[in-house]
Amino acid sequence: MSDSPEISIVIPLFNEEESLKELSDWIAKVMLDNKFTYEVLFIDDGSTDSSWKIIEQLSKENANIKGIKFRRNYGKSAGLNVGFEAAKGNVVFTMDADLQDSPDELPEMYNMIVNEGYDLVSGWKKKRYDPISKTIPTKLFNWATRKMSGINNLHDFNCGLKAYKKEVIKTIEVYGEMHRYIPVLAKWAGFSKITEKVVQHRERKYGVTKFGLERFINGFLDLLSITFIAKFGKRPMHLFGTLGTIMFFIGFLISLWLGVNKLFIDTSSRLIAERTEFYLALTSMIIGSLLFVAGFLGEMISRNSPTRNSYHIEKRID
Repeated sequence: MSDSPEISIVIPLFNEEESLKELSDWIAKVMLDNKFTYEVLFIDDGSTDSSWKIIEQLSKENANIKGIKFRRNYGKSAGLNVGFEAAKGNVVFTMDADLQDSPDELPEMYNMIVNEGYDLVSGWKKKRYDPISKTIPTKLFNWATRKMSGINNLHDFNCGLKAYKKEVIKTIEVYGEMHRYIPVLAKWAGFSKITEKVVQHRERKYGVTKFGLERFINGFLDLLSITFIAKFGKRPMHLFGTLGTIMFFIGFLISLWLGVNKLFIDTSSRLIAERTEFYLALTSMIIGSLLFVAGFLGEMISRNSPTRNSYHIEKRID
């Protein structure tokens, strides 16, 4: 296989020992039938079952299969970020390891990237086999993401099955729970040719889902985070400075009114400090000053922590 295969398939996983053999055989068949050069990158996110042993065995049987094993569980975004760094293919796919994504979709999605010129093709599981407790929150978050991101042509931002131009995954950075919003990250990185393809959603054959209800809370918070970073990450003073100026100005106006009122209207012996408006004005000016200082400091401090995407890798198969 050449140093730059046509396709890289990044598969993050956690305790999926039952499905790995079947999935790898299925991928190999699709790649062989379509005469693709390829690599499969299994990213073991600290599995406690025999997943890594199976990956090692699969790699011995098929040189196209590679693996990275985390020392502990970091989450799907970490797996994708490390997989993206390692991927060499001209078109990069992501898919889940639970057999709910079909490798048969890969050739058509590859064609959409290479021949139709898209930067990113996201799968849309139009017919799902998930319980209603999962589908309703998912629809809500997809609606909110469309409204906040302006990507109105995607129905399923969180579908694990996606195809990317190599330049996309080498440009964006995935961390936290941001894997749900990769199309948003891609758009804000300048990749605007984004579309979707209806894909088959298969019922889970082995094991249980690894995601709980907390993912919806985390997902909403991450959506707010990337929205803020995209709009103000490079210019925090535009947000904090504006809010600070408004708050300070409101406090100043109240103080000015209190002074004029004391001098010319209410000339009684009542002190300004005894009036409720005085403390509202004082609080407003203090908050305004703090917001302004926060914006100033934000301009000088990089939002990128040097260790944010530092993960301890225990083993590696190249």
